[in-house]
Amino acid sequence: MSDSAFAYSGSELEVFAAAANWRSYWGDQVRPFLGRRVLEVGAGIGSVTRTLCHAGVERWVALEPDAGMAGHLAGIAADGFPAPVTARHGTVESLDAAERFDSVLYIDVLEHIEDDGAELRRVAAHVEPGGHIVVLSPAHQFLYTPFDAAIGHHRRYDRASLRRLEPDGCSLVTMRYLDSVGMLASLGNRLLLKSAHPKPAQIALWDRFMVPLSRHLDPLLGYRCGKSLIAVWRKDRAADGAAG
Repeated sequence: MSDSAFAYSGSELEVFAAAANWRSYWGDQVRPFLGRRVLEVGAGIGSVTRTLCHAGVERWVALEPDAGMAGHLAGIAADGFPAPVTARHGTVESLDAAERFDSVLYIDVLEHIEDDGAELRRVAAHVEPGGHIVVLSPAHQFLYTPFDAAIGHHRRYDRASLRRLEPDGCSLVTMRYLDSVGMLASLGNRLLLKSAHPKPAQIALWDRFMVPLSRHLDPLLGYRCGKSLIAVWRKDRAADGAAG
């Protein structure tokens, strides 16, 4: 994919940016793995950056292949974050070979990338030994709707399909489903309502009532069901030495 030609076709980013409870929920799952140098792939309009960037971060690179969004990100970064944020137009392929990060984030991004396995193998070379690759993605192909297609999702994941993407030299730390209540709502929409695009009122209802309930219910269910799936891999400390 050429970053110079890429233009994001989705229209959902602003709607989901207002889902404060959901951002808080998945954000708490991701924060323990951030480290001090962070690469955020597919940074969009900066919602993830605003959610996770904190004063302890030494360097945050917000990488975005859409030129317009990258320009918007640059403007946000200029206004200031708790830590230094660099907005960059490009993809992982455009990174300097020597660049290394303590964590790489794919927050609702990997499903947009056609060759997802090659993407994770490529980015693993930019992770410091002991660092992490974090993926949050929509779960379950049976929940795939016209909305997924409209915003450029190639697929949704389950544990098996995401586990198969594990890059060489990395070990799985955790993999869990999130938002069990939201999964039931999504299934109902898939079977009954068949809505192609969620309305802001529907997102607000889900975020205000369903997400807090999921936050309590998911641990009781052992994180075995949900409409989103999070996976974290750790780069083996011997991996870079073996590659060299």
